[in-house]
Amino acid sequence: MQDFDPIKPALRPRIGLYSSGLRAYWEQFPGLRDRLIGYGKAIEQRLAAWGEVSNFGLVDDERSGRAAGEWFQSRNVDIVFSHSATYCTSACMLPVHQICNASVVILNLQPTARLNYAQSTTGEWLAHCGACPVPELCNAFNRAGIAYHVVNGLLGLDTTPAISLTDEVTRDRPEAQAAWAEIEAWARAAGVRRTLRHARFGFLGNTYGGMLDLYSDFTMIQAQTGLHVEMLEMGDLTRLLKEVSARDIAAKREEVEALFRISNDSAADPIAREPSEEQLTWACSVAAAQEKLVRAFDLDALAYYYHGAPGDADEKLQAGFIVGHSLLTARGIPCAGEGDLKTAVAMKICDTLGVSGSFSEIVVVDYLDETILLGHDGPFHIAIADGKPILRGMGLYHGKQGSGVSVEAKVRAGPITTLNLTQTGDGKLKLISAEGQATDGPTMCIGNTQTQVKFRDHPDVHLSRWFAEAPTHHCAMAVGHRAAQFEKVAALLNIRHVTL
Repeated sequence: MQDFDPIKPALRPRIGLYSSGLRAYWEQFPGLRDRLIGYGKAIEQRLAAWGEVSNFGLVDDERSGRAAGEWFQSRNVDIVFSHSATYCTSACMLPVHQICNASVVILNLQPTARLNYAQSTTGEWLAHCGACPVPELCNAFNRAGIAYHVVNGLLGLDTTPAISLTDEVTRDRPEAQAAWAEIEAWARAAGVRRTLRHARFGFLGNTYGGMLDLYSDFTMIQAQTGLHVEMLEMGDLTRLLKEVSARDIAAKREEVEALFRISNDSAADPIAREPSEEQLTWACSVAAAQEKLVRAFDLDALAYYYHGAPGDADEKLQAGFIVGHSLLTARGIPCAGEGDLKTAVAMKICDTLGVSGSFSEIVVVDYLDETILLGHDGPFHIAIADGKPILRGMGLYHGKQGSGVSVEAKVRAGPITTLNLTQTGDGKLKLISAEGQATDGPTMCIGNTQTQVKFRDHPDVHLSRWFAEAPTHHCAMAVGHRAAQFEKVAALLNIRHVTL
């Protein structure tokens, strides 16, 4: 995947961490307390790769539990990892999460793959019995109405503590690698939560008329994701277009020529032709204004659509949108056409996780290859393109007004996941994931983005399952198989998630 400097980087999550134990043990078993604190510091060091970590240390009675809850709440953490270091009563830990409302992930990470049974003491055993209190914690959290998640596996240390009677070097064991992959996924999901809760999504113009699936209540969107919707007018962009200089246009033209291939006339479609010099100059002018708009309003993403009256300035302005919005999408500002705010959110989730997220919809089914062609006539995520995307001059935009430069491209072959954010009849958001393989199958030369995708099921079966979830017709296409990651994002956002 090609790297682009983000205009506005995603936020790092604030991660809470504590280790749990029983205060009565410390006098009974010298060295146990410091040993467990050391395990917690090892976890802290690894978590620091993915966020800002606040490590409270040990929670070993209900008073320290309350103190930890207040401490995490004061630091506005996005997630709390509860390291089950040894046995601890649930009464010690429940107050942490009754006071701090961040999501909790219990870490059941055993330091060793096998005890030294012949030489182990009670104190040695207690250093490895983190799984013992987990059923109790799960029961208490459930009865208190606190959602929880558990990661099981090995701690994954590089060295064995001097106090240990067994081998604790487990970093390369699959049980440690799987556990830490899941922990990383939770940490990155917390980054999505923080980024969305501090995000400003521009909404430029309106939604394409009649697309009832796209219509959403902005208050509902903010209530369930935390993002702010900034209402923009075409006049805002027109004002900034007037500030675009010849140097700005030249810089965009250089960027365009480096990233795109300029097409000749399409042999198949008479409306898809080589872009004229006038069309390219206009697209670069508008692209420069679009970047100014993002910076002026401090935007993290954009949903847009406007058709204007035939021949007026706004029609001409919107006709130059696609190239600039593709450039912005590649630089961490996802742009969703037709005013689809929900898909802009799905694209931002993908982008924050570093897995791109290109604007797509169903194009056609290929029953011979048993693939579904996904794409759009709107912006494309250049970073995941198979080769250089093509720029075509379009004599018209189907179903829309105006003419201009469009992007023709496909996602490179390999694993992909589609992510759809829809709204259900009760007003709740829902995420729908589907994993498949982008193939190198044939596409049309019509100036649209298109990627052949082979899903696990036959296309008819897949479509039936997809349609049964009442999706919106757009989706984000991410690289890699990411359904498990998206499920964690949904859990932290308290949004339902379905994997097809």
